[in-house]
Amino acid sequence: MRAGASAAGREDLAQRVIHAAREMDVVLEEEQARLLLAYAENLRKWNRVYNLTALRDPEQILVQHLFDSLSVVGPMRRAVEAAGADVPTIVDVGSGAGLPGVVIAIANPRWNVHCVDAVEKKTAFVRQMSAVLELRGLHAVHGRVEALPPFDADVVVSRAFASLADFAILAGGHVGSGGALLAMKGQAPEEGLVAATPTGAWQIERIESLTVPELAARRCLVWMRHHQGTP
Repeated sequence: MRAGASAAGREDLAQRVIHAAREMDVVLEEEQARLLLAYAENLRKWNRVYNLTALRDPEQILVQHLFDSLSVVGPMRRAVEAAGADVPTIVDVGSGAGLPGVVIAIANPRWNVHCVDAVEKKTAFVRQMSAVLELRGLHAVHGRVEALPPFDADVVVSRAFASLADFAILAGGHVGSGGALLAMKGQAPEEGLVAATPTGAWQIERIESLTVPELAARRCLVWMRHHQGTP
C-alpha cells in the first residue's frame, strides 16, 4: 500500500491482512488480501482529488478502514449461514467510499452487496472498484436510502449512522423477512426499543463486542430485528 512498495513489501502487507483477518475468525485467500490492498491503494489515490475519506495515512486506512470493516465479516457470515441464505443480499447504507461494503464483497465474492450513498462521487468510486477489482457481486447505488425501492436484504449494515433510531426508520424497509439491521458502533448502546414505525418496532436483539487487531478503540455490532404490531 505504500507508494512504490516492493514486491516483497506488498507480500508482507498481504500476510499482515491475512493474519489480522484470522484473528477475527475470517479466512482470506492471498488473492483476497491483494484485492483489499488494491482497494486501499485506489482509495488513497482517489482521495487526493475527491476527498472520499478524512484519513490520508496508509497505515490509518489499513487499520481503521480495512481491518475495522473486516470485523463485520465473521459475524455476518454466521448470521446468513444460520438463516440458510445461499446467496445473501447485503445492503451497506451510507457506504461512502465502500466501507464496509467493498470489504464485505471482496471477502465474500458470491454475495450480492449493494453500497448505497447519496454522494455521487463516492458511488462512482465504488462502481470503479467493482470494475477494476472484477467484483461481480458489488453494486454501487446512488440515492437516498429512504427513497429507493426495497432491497429485501438479508442484512442491512452501516457504520455511518449516528442514531440507531434514524438507521431503523430510514433503512428498515430494506430488510427482508427474517433479516436484520446491523450497526457498527464504538460504544455499546443500552438494550431495548430502538424505533417505533407504522408497521411495528425495531428492537436490539443482541450486541457483539469486537476486538479489531491493531486498533486501540472499542468496537461492537448492534443487531436489530423488526417486531410486527404495536410496540
